[in-house]
Amino acid sequence: MAAAPEPGEPEKGKPFKLLGILDVENIPCARDSILYGSLGSVVAGLGHFLLTSRIRRSCDVGAGGFVVVTLGCWFHCRYNYAKQRIRERIAREGIKNKILYESTHLDPERKQSNSSN
Repeated sequence: MAAAPEPGEPEKGKPFKLLGILDVENIPCARDSILYGSLGSVVAGLGHFLLTSRIRRSCDVGAGGFVVVTLGCWFHCRYNYAKQRIRERIAREGIKNKILYESTHLDPERKQSNSSN
């Protein structure tokens, strides 16, 4: 018998997979890209329909809007995610070096304080 989850604890259920292959829950940026793409699809399709009253072409524009907005959001988000990961790695290495070289003859801060005295 499984224990009931706590009120503030998120439930672990079956992951949501888009088209059976894209695990939206665990891939960074996938959820937001799909949501913005669907909103872009509705806006583009509905806007084209209101302007031209052509149903079939409006569906085509909506599908194109989904692809364009989804890919645009995906690439923008992944670019920012990669930049953030690089910054985190540089900071992690800096902290590691600070801990490693602190109070040794290799400490750059110690050399600066000795030269100023």
